Amino acid sequence: MELDQKATRTLNFFTAQMVTISRYGIIRLAVLLIFVLGGLYALIVQIVKGHIVTGMRDNVVWGIYIANFIFFIGISYAGALISGILHLLRVKWRTPIIRIAEIITIVSTLIGPAYILLCMGRLDRLHHLALYGRIQSPIIWDVLAISTYLIGSIIFLYLACIRDLAALRDYPFKNKWRNKIYRFLAVDFNDNTKQNRYLNRALDIMSAIIIPLAVLVHSVLAWIFGMTLRPGWHSTIFAPYFVVAAVFSGTGVLIIAMWVFRRYYKLESYITKIHFNYLGIMLMILGALYAYFTFSEYLTSWYGSETWDMEVLYKLFDPEEYWWWFFFAAIIGVVLPIIVILIPKFRTINSITAVSVIAVLALWVKRYLIIIPTLETPLLPLQDLRPEYIHYQPTMIEWLLTFSGVALFCLIFFLFSKFIPIIPIIKAEEGKNYAQLRKTVMERIIKRKLKETKMKESQKIEHL
Repeated sequence: MELDQKATRTLNFFTAQMVTISRYGIIRLAVLLIFVLGGLYALIVQIVKGHIVTGMRDNVVWGIYIANFIFFIGISYAGALISGILHLLRVKWRTPIIRIAEIITIVSTLIGPAYILLCMGRLDRLHHLALYGRIQSPIIWDVLAISTYLIGSIIFLYLACIRDLAALRDYPFKNKWRNKIYRFLAVDFNDNTKQNRYLNRALDIMSAIIIPLAVLVHSVLAWIFGMTLRPGWHSTIFAPYFVVAAVFSGTGVLIIAMWVFRRYYKLESYITKIHFNYLGIMLMILGALYAYFTFSEYLTSWYGSETWDMEVLYKLFDPEEYWWWFFFAAIIGVVLPIIVILIPKFRTINSITAVSVIAVLALWVKRYLIIIPTLETPLLPLQDLRPEYIHYQPTMIEWLLTFSGVALFCLIFFLFSKFIPIIPIIKAEEGKNYAQLRKTVMERIIKRKLKETKMKESQKIEHL
């Protein structure tokens, strides 16, 4: 496959990083492996001793595992939505970030459902789900939706990587096993006109398919709660609420991943402030929508004043129970990103990344608050129960498995970047006209300054 001079330079730049790892990279890799091994130890302990090693009991049958499941599935949605929409709309600045978004989709969709298995007490009967599952159950809908979504996301990412795989196939690696794998995956792609036409058409079709699939996945997940007659869950607003929250948290994770790879791989000339500004504005708009849905949810529950709904609200607003969690998730994690990104003076790469971290943490806490307070509120009055049967407290085993999931997410992401360039090589020139983008931005700034200066001068003349 023949490459132009610019693509050759880009290929040499990324292959040099793919085949080497720095001392600090080895340390980071070792830390991630330690967390993953810690999670493996916790998994063995839970399998041997049972759920007694967790904080889950008769009332709180779901715990932190379900919160992790919803969180990972949520961040996968933003990757599919952003990559699909940006591809269909042919947005010029999409190229450096679109593959990062696609990888987020696949890795989080692989890790999230694993937490469902941790909640099951009889894994030996897992195959009964396929043999005896009832199509009337929203859980079966969720299994079918996530499976289809994962397969579609893998196909979409693979199609988007074929051009780079063909370029890597012909690169003279010292380790010949790389060339063999790339040759198999490139499926004899040689960048001719006919192949490009079919590939572009396939990418357009998959982009159009993956967007409604992503909406369906999180809507079905929301219906598992919304169709359950429990206080805090039985709500018609849950499907759009979950979708907006998913895109909000997923956009934050994408911004964090951009910052990490930009710093680690020295991608300042590829991932620029323009990308952070655009995604930051998207985060701000989604934060405002999420705040609206949050307000609507709690306002209607409070105004209805149903007994069991009020019990859940009392828990959320009680300083001795969940008030500080709720304050962080619903106020700090939403208002702070909006303020920082709304004011141009505060809008820097580091500040956008920092508020993205806060938003992601807030959305994880929100998932926790959706699950636990409701399950701690029994539908019938119960007396003389031990506190641990009503009040849920995650154990060390649960925290180990939680942190190991995050570490595994980062580890798979890191390994993927050592096999495929984290930024597309062949089509990088399509969205890499940063000089023109900067020129456009500077022209807008100059026009605004001139307009402000003229207004000040006119005001002085009127005053005189």
